[in-house]
Amino acid sequence: MLRIFKQYYPVRNAFFVVGEGLFIFFSVIISSWLLIGHEFFIEDHALLLKTLLISVVCQLFLYYNDLYDLNVTDTYQELFIRLLQALGASAIFLAIIYFLFPACIIGRGIFILSICFVITFIVLWRVGYTHVLNRGLFDKKIVLLGSGELAGNIAKEISDSKDCGYRIAAVVNGQNIDEQRFKGVSARICKNGYDGLCKEAKELKIDKIVVAIEERRIGFPIRQLLQCRVDGIEVIEGTSFYEMLTGKLIVEKINPSWLIFSEGFRKSWMRRVIKRTGDLLLSIIMLILLAPILIVVAILIKLDSKGPVFFSQERVGEKRKPYMVHKFRSMVQDAEKQSGPVWAQSNDSRVTRVGRFIRKWRIDEFPQLFNVIKGEMSFVGPRPEREFFVKELEEAIPYYGERFSVKPGVTGWAQVSYPYGASVEDAKEKLNYDLFYIKNMSIFMDMMVVMRTVKTVLFGEGAR
Repeated sequence: MLRIFKQYYPVRNAFFVVGEGLFIFFSVIISSWLLIGHEFFIEDHALLLKTLLISVVCQLFLYYNDLYDLNVTDTYQELFIRLLQALGASAIFLAIIYFLFPACIIGRGIFILSICFVITFIVLWRVGYTHVLNRGLFDKKIVLLGSGELAGNIAKEISDSKDCGYRIAAVVNGQNIDEQRFKGVSARICKNGYDGLCKEAKELKIDKIVVAIEERRIGFPIRQLLQCRVDGIEVIEGTSFYEMLTGKLIVEKINPSWLIFSEGFRKSWMRRVIKRTGDLLLSIIMLILLAPILIVVAILIKLDSKGPVFFSQERVGEKRKPYMVHKFRSMVQDAEKQSGPVWAQSNDSRVTRVGRFIRKWRIDEFPQLFNVIKGEMSFVGPRPEREFFVKELEEAIPYYGERFSVKPGVTGWAQVSYPYGASVEDAKEKLNYDLFYIKNMSIFMDMMVVMRTVKTVLFGEGAR
């Protein structure tokens, strides 16, 4: 498994992405060779750089068209449609680059022939990779100990994800197993306790044993697990495995000792300086580039409904310090005068016509860049909440107060991983992602969140 941005990915997934990039790269090289001849490098010394530009742009649009989410492109028809959309968008984007920087042009004939090769190679490559996934080739086999909710969640995540890289070979528990939790999981169900666990693991050629036993006072196979570990079989605690599998925690299943002894939560002065510098640079650049759009939006808000352009409201920040967050006003003036503090709902009647548009494309959030410049917020972090809801959520959700150990963010890991939520249950699920971010935060993870935020904004997903 490869650890990228604090998450683990199967090696074959990285091989799949890199391999596809090489196919795009060599499609251009082959096209150049066919149209120019064996002296194509001599005629264009910058050909490799031009080819690399095409490869990067194409893979970027493949990503933004969900072509690396195999649960979305699960049919060949969907794959082909999204592939054409991605390559069409790539062609338009490259045309803009070529217009602005003519020196980057590689040649119309080469580009058209390259697209033909790219479509052929990518379709064949993905057909082959789908065959690998369907056959479970190179999957790591695991034994899952336990039959409670945590074990069921792990089994569901593995069965729902085509390319997680794991396959459950056996489910073992010291007591009876609720087989309904493992419906759809093609694994051996062992109800006779843990005797012979190590021998059975060797016979099944198990790579990893995941311990998801929730009631350990009844019986815990210490001797058997120790023997497995000594014999070279990796043993991992269930909550830690779920974390690296999903990119989130389960606040109801973790205990203080797990948080205390687990890796992460590092906040060195160097990381703080780098994060603060990145926040300032990104916010200032965005405000300069987006200034014309912000001015137009401000005028439209003023023309659309009565009230101020900006909406300011007190939120709870780092170390529970209150501050005023700023947004473009997207609701009617005094929207909560009658109802009091409430979460926004789908098709909320309080949202104005302009407000509906700016909320869909997240434009209402842009004024928070001033909060980032002032140091009250970071660009990436848990979303800030109001004191009224904080008190309610802290009573209902364990570890909710740990969110205040970092600055709130304009965007965050929870926002790009989970749709908009308007309930305590949604807040609990978002906290699972927020704690994962706080535990594993880094400049590289922030870059991943920013990339996924751009994707969310471009497609207007999850707004209310």
